[in-house]
Amino acid sequence: MDRTVVRGGLGRRRSIAAVCLVLLVGGLAIAWPAFRRLSSVDRAIDASRLQIAAVTVGTLVRDAAADGRIVSANAPTLFAASAGIVTLHVKAGDPVTRGQVLATIDSPELRSRFTQEQAQLQSLDVALGRARIAARQSDTRNASSIELAQVRLQSARRNLERARQTYEEGLLNKVDYERAQDDVQLAEVELKTAQAARGLEQETAQYEIQTQQLARTRQASMSDEVARQVERLSIVAPFDGLIGAISVQDRDALNANQAVLTVVNLDAYEIEFSLPENEAAEAGPGTPVRVLYEGREYDGKVTAISPSVSDSLVKGRAVFAGATPSTLRQNQRVSLRLLFETRPRVLTLPRGAFLQSGGGRLAYVVRDDVATRVAIGTGARSLSLVEITSGLREGDQVIVSDTSEFSGAERLLLRNRN
Repeated sequence: MDRTVVRGGLGRRRSIAAVCLVLLVGGLAIAWPAFRRLSSVDRAIDASRLQIAAVTVGTLVRDAAADGRIVSANAPTLFAASAGIVTLHVKAGDPVTRGQVLATIDSPELRSRFTQEQAQLQSLDVALGRARIAARQSDTRNASSIELAQVRLQSARRNLERARQTYEEGLLNKVDYERAQDDVQLAEVELKTAQAARGLEQETAQYEIQTQQLARTRQASMSDEVARQVERLSIVAPFDGLIGAISVQDRDALNANQAVLTVVNLDAYEIEFSLPENEAAEAGPGTPVRVLYEGREYDGKVTAISPSVSDSLVKGRAVFAGATPSTLRQNQRVSLRLLFETRPRVLTLPRGAFLQSGGGRLAYVVRDDVATRVAIGTGARSLSLVEITSGLREGDQVIVSDTSEFSGAERLLLRNRN
């Protein structure tokens, strides 16, 4: 007799088991890389919070940033030469021209002293003229004495000649002949004395005139100095420009050497900037500068660096080396870059917080979705780049954001990284 045989029950179970086994093996094969990555990393980090940049080869310009202010290269402050009452003829911001009177100072004491000095100078002029007249009078008297002595000598010589002839003829005794000889000698002595006296009088008169001339020269110098001070009672503009600031009020009483006003020269400008103390050591006169003004960069150079430090800042001055913007104004703000050094064809990375986190000696290199900590060496730094001297190669992907939260982990898994 026929029996119904049920087949396939055991086969379906085996098929289901086989399918499950295949799925399990496939799942394990798929999950194994992830499992290996998870087992080989110290921790996982959300990749969206990180900044990653590539190592590139390029030119690094070592520079420093500074904020600057446009100032006039020539803005002298004018001072009161003497004490007095000031009268102002201009206001702050007024344009002025060279030689224009800006203020006057009324000083009665100085003007009185000038009158006295002038009177003293005229008195010395009179004394000098009197000394010259006295010298001529003395010389005239001495010349007359010499002429009279010459006449007496000639007369004595004629008398001696007649006495000699008479004595030789025996008509004159010896005593009278010798007296005639004595008269000649006496006349010669008187002539010599008169000539010597004239020389001494001339020398004395010359010294007297020289003394009066020196006194007159000294007084003229004093008078000129007071005249210069009187002239400086009018404060004039040293060049074309405008009034920058006025330090006094009209009709104020001023002391000598008190600041009155400032004149600004509009033809020449400088940039006054402040630099952090740690960066100022490399800056000096001649350091190239790039000035950012109204979206354009202009070449310039540093002209002076202050030797002192105030609030951890060092002040300096720079000038435009080429074209100067035509719209510059006093006290305008500009940005500067001081260019210390240019290094071509070096490995560079963008500057980031990783430099502070790792002290410039550690970085995390990203390959696929794993970041590995490596030791690096850094060199020169600019405002935007840092030189890599060792530990990295061109094209490496590096985490440049803050790595302090990684707690020194050797390997990191970056989640959500495409």
